[in-house]
Amino acid sequence: MSVTRVHVHLFYGADPRFYRKGDDIGCLYGYHHAESDAFALTYSQDARERAPMRLLRRGLKAVLGFDFIHTLRNRDEILRSDVIWTHTEHEYLSVALLLLLKGRKASPALLAQSVWLLDKWPEYGALRRWAYRKLIARADVLTTLASENAALCRTYLDRDAVHVFYGLNTRDFPVQVPTQWEPHTPLRIAAIGNDRDRDWETLINAFGNDARYTVRLATRRRIPASLRASNVDIAPAAGLKKQRELYDWADVIVVPLRPNTHASGITVMLEAAAVGKPMIVTDVGALQDYFTASQAAYVPPFDPAALRDAAEGLVAAPQDALRLAQAAARQLVSRDLTTQEFARQHVRITQDLLQRRASPRGRSVDEARRRAGGASGAGKSSGQAAQPQRQAGRGL
Repeated sequence: MSVTRVHVHLFYGADPRFYRKGDDIGCLYGYHHAESDAFALTYSQDARERAPMRLLRRGLKAVLGFDFIHTLRNRDEILRSDVIWTHTEHEYLSVALLLLLKGRKASPALLAQSVWLLDKWPEYGALRRWAYRKLIARADVLTTLASENAALCRTYLDRDAVHVFYGLNTRDFPVQVPTQWEPHTPLRIAAIGNDRDRDWETLINAFGNDARYTVRLATRRRIPASLRASNVDIAPAAGLKKQRELYDWADVIVVPLRPNTHASGITVMLEAAAVGKPMIVTDVGALQDYFTASQAAYVPPFDPAALRDAAEGLVAAPQDALRLAQAAARQLVSRDLTTQEFARQHVRITQDLLQRRASPRGRSVDEARRRAGGASGAGKSSGQAAQPQRQAGRGL
């Protein structure tokens, strides 16, 4: 049996040797679940660095939009692999630059997953867009975590993208289908997240300084003093233990968001579903790809009154709140929204890609794309991949 050598290139700080050392969680995001007799995985490693080098690396990253020094340090494993998996554009743009610089000597296939790139695309100048298109053209398959992002790949890049479903580490958060829901007085509301698209202003405007609610907001982002409220406790929930305590304390999980296309908030939704808590979520980012309106209470963006009404609706109808939480937990299981399935999707996409590469037509298309030197839209045929078939109903 031939073995496919996969290199998983992650951001500096996600080295499996050190990330949550002692917890034995494997690779962040669960890529390690793809390891088998047919798939051998290696992972990017973090180099020890002194302060001047750290400042240089971060400075170059700020200019380029990706961490090229980190990629150069891992070039040997990248270049000897058959396929490279990346989690965000910060990694795949950097890998693409390395592969283009190596030219014909660099044959690994590249799976390029975009998260924030398509949201930011309209803000980029012409030069950055041109450069990024050149790099993206080196990717063999584009993937995204939300259908809206996949649509934008066609709009901005003239490329199809595979919608990959993100998953939860159910060892950290075992799935619990709740059997009852009895809210406290005042209602306990928890909100957690560090994503750039969290809308803490709407959250605090909805529930702040209102005796009917007690709010715990866990984030590392700075909250302006003007938004502080007497009933809103703001502090990061550092570590898994603190996160679990926050979820245990809460009656309702609120995920307030600004408009985006990359499923911001999906990690918290998956965790809320697993711990059996009803959730109120801003209806943006294609989150209904994962949980429907019968599994979460969705509200419009920038609408404190709607957020408050949704919370009051749950309090007034506890059985409806319980049904939401139960349906979300069952959805997580039936759709297999887990890190294991996340890894399996990457295996299926890779197998499909390698089969197409092995065919005479696939090789000729790939070679034509390389000769084209990464022109915008080049290699569209070799960059496409069919939607991976999901195996619904398979339990955790």
